[in-house]
Amino acid sequence: MPTALEASPGERLRTLRDLLGLTGADLHRLTKISQSWISQVETGAREPAEDRLCIIAEATDTPMSFFYAQPSSVPLDSLRFRKMATASRTVTRRISAFYGESFRVTEELTGQAGYPPPPLPFASSSDLSDEDIEELAAQTRVALRLAPDKPIPHLTRALERAGVAVAPIVLPDPTGDSVSPTNKHFGVSYWAGIGETALVAYFPGNQGDRDRFTLAHELGHLVLHTFRPRATDPEGEANRFAGALLVPQERARDELTDRLTLEGFARHKQAWGVSIQALILRGAAVGNIGESRKRSLYVQLTQRGWRKEEPVSVGQEAPLLLWSLLQRQYGDKPYLRASDQLAIQPTILRSIAPQAVGKVSKSDAGQPRPNGKVIAFQKRTARPESDVRDAAL
Repeated sequence: MPTALEASPGERLRTLRDLLGLTGADLHRLTKISQSWISQVETGAREPAEDRLCIIAEATDTPMSFFYAQPSSVPLDSLRFRKMATASRTVTRRISAFYGESFRVTEELTGQAGYPPPPLPFASSSDLSDEDIEELAAQTRVALRLAPDKPIPHLTRALERAGVAVAPIVLPDPTGDSVSPTNKHFGVSYWAGIGETALVAYFPGNQGDRDRFTLAHELGHLVLHTFRPRATDPEGEANRFAGALLVPQERARDELTDRLTLEGFARHKQAWGVSIQALILRGAAVGNIGESRKRSLYVQLTQRGWRKEEPVSVGQEAPLLLWSLLQRQYGDKPYLRASDQLAIQPTILRSIAPQAVGKVSKSDAGQPRPNGKVIAFQKRTARPESDVRDAAL
């Protein structure tokens, strides 16, 4: 029997089913292995026969090393999710498994490269005021080596350069090659603390401003809740932090006033890469917009159909760090080569570390496209970086 420090093939089999969205019946149809055997192995009632694990591995395109890999060190009850209250528990379980494998792979890749861990500030007091959160957001900008009062050109790259890995979550659809819907989930994150790996994962959507807010929100969880796991209102605190990080307090007080029309908020959206709805809430958070004016603005948003689809599209950011580390270690076509060593199915690895796409030139970054849309903020703030970070990014 495996020791407490070894991987359990039965537990890993259950993790594989969660990753791929397969029921016991699905796996039986793929492999002709009985559901009772699958269930008994997963619960530890019987030892797994290696020949049957080989059949499962072949049927699911999974390396045998997966079943013997040490599980992620992430305590799943410590994960912070940005999701709707009606999110499916089944999908949340899948996402937890996916995140655990993403974290395991991230630890392996950053460890191999000697990539520095993030120097994030953190909250330790049991109670935090709004001003405390504003100050921690300002300190985080310093840690990310960002200007204290300017728009963040590329939040994803700022996180990665500071040592916070970013990974998209694309869940394989068990019925085909398409991907499953996010099902009311937006992001998830974990950081064990000083000197440890940090990973922010998110569901890439069609709205770059939503993705940027999700990343800022999850970063807020790392800063505010790593050492305060029992905060009374963690989601509210993370939302306040995200607004403060993306639009610093003094600039928000100067610009997000109750005199702004929705067109004015749209112009600020283009400048800051933050949705009109989030900017209204930010103006309210700094005391510039009262409850009556906020309600009026939201009524106008609804009347114009902007609650569902706002004007001014903010281009999507793409992560780069994990792909760069994977490519350096395993070459230009790394997924199959790395699959066995990293003990992960190639399709899952491709989701965790997607291949980098072409970059937008600095001169075009953040400028309107001919169709009125805005391309992703790509300009980087000039700053000294470690040799390891320069080599990776």
